[in-house]
Amino acid sequence: MSTFTPLPAASAATLQSADRAQLRKAAQGFEAIFVRQMLSAARAASLGGSDALFGGQAQETFAAMRDERFADIAAQTGAFGLAKQLEAQLARLVPAGSATPAGKD
Repeated sequence: MSTFTPLPAASAATLQSADRAQLRKAAQGFEAIFVRQMLSAARAASLGGSDALFGGQAQETFAAMRDERFADIAAQTGAFGLAKQLEAQLARLVPAGSATPAGKD
């Protein structure tokens, strides 16, 4: 029969910071997706009409890539603050002594 041995305080703190880092990464990923969708919707509702000279599939592809990169940068820098708020809200739900078993991500 196995016995339960509590983790030292340093290990528990390391696990908690690892959980917090995963939470931060997930919140930033969500913010990037949200901003990307917001930009996509704004671009689809363009009132300028189509550009016959410079428009086309290549221009649309470039705009989508630019919007994706902008969304990633905005999420990493916290430009909108959505990731920070999500992280703060979700951090309250993570128990203080929680530990994810190895290999159970």
